[in-house]
Amino acid sequence: MIQRILRTILLPLALLGCSAAHATAPATASSSATSSRPLVVGVKVAPPFVIADGDHYRGLSIDLWQEAAADHGWHYTYKAYDLDNLLNAVQHGKVDVALGAITATAEREKRMDFAHPITSSGLGVAVRNEGGSGWLAVAQALISPAFLSVIGTLVLLLLVVGLLVWALERKRNPEQFGGSKTEGIFSGFWWAMVTMTTVGYGDLAPRSVPGRILGMVWMLAALIVVSFFTASITSALTVGQLSNRITTADDLGHVRVVSIAGSTSGNWLERNHDNYVHADSLHEALSMLADGKADAVVYDAPLLRWQIHRNYSGLRVLPLRLERQDYAFALPNGSPLREQLDTSLLQRINAPDWPQRLKKYFGND
Repeated sequence: MIQRILRTILLPLALLGCSAAHATAPATASSSATSSRPLVVGVKVAPPFVIADGDHYRGLSIDLWQEAAADHGWHYTYKAYDLDNLLNAVQHGKVDVALGAITATAEREKRMDFAHPITSSGLGVAVRNEGGSGWLAVAQALISPAFLSVIGTLVLLLLVVGLLVWALERKRNPEQFGGSKTEGIFSGFWWAMVTMTTVGYGDLAPRSVPGRILGMVWMLAALIVVSFFTASITSALTVGQLSNRITTADDLGHVRVVSIAGSTSGNWLERNHDNYVHADSLHEALSMLADGKADAVVYDAPLLRWQIHRNYSGLRVLPLRLERQDYAFALPNGSPLREQLDTSLLQRINAPDWPQRLKKYFGND
């Protein structure tokens, strides 16, 4: 009887103890996993967050990660990815943490976790520096390739009309379009010019019927030609001044914009504008801007400033933020590293020297 009573009392207690031990086992196993093997740290090179330096990496994100790993005794190895593959590796648990210029978005939060943001910035707009002011700016515009191409086309058109009128008038009107071939063609060119500009000096005029028909056609066509070339010349003279007109996000719809497809900036442009050119890399986008093939580049402001400061002295980043961005380390869902990592990050972010650390990599914002 006594044994039966003891079994009745002790059996539920034993089952309860087993259940409690089973419930705590995964957390213990997860915690020990971080110390029993090196962590796999996925990296995407994105200066100044992650900078490739030979076989090593440096940058703001690398510094913070190495300090956090030292805090908790973590051993780790780096593995390089492009952005899409890095995010997929985080989602499927192929890496323990991801470093780079990774923005924490609602869409990405559905796929993974994020540590506490290390800094906040936004999408920026890069443009060319102004070429100068006053007479210097005018002189630079007058010798620009765009302006010279417009003038060259106009001269070619006048030469063609001049040749036609010379061919029709040289025998029937030798007094005005005769002489040597060079003199006759120049007379035709002169007549085409004064007719187009409606000056009409009257010193030269076709006398033959074919010549007068050509004159009437040229007079009517010149009205259209003058309007077209006036607009083209005005555009060529102001092509370097478009950045003055970018003061709000709406202004981007009126200029040639370049960005990287699939990036946060590319997605923002697709939601707001349809007229942007896709580039494969930030270097390609900025090269297009520097060469005059684009009027603006939209991308992460810290990355724009970093690249322009080091490689593109003729460009600058406007004081315009299109969309706020919080940069953070990415982690697989339910990562046991998150709480410890957040503790280390908050200690650094709240330290007195944090503004100086940001200035070291980002400069004066």
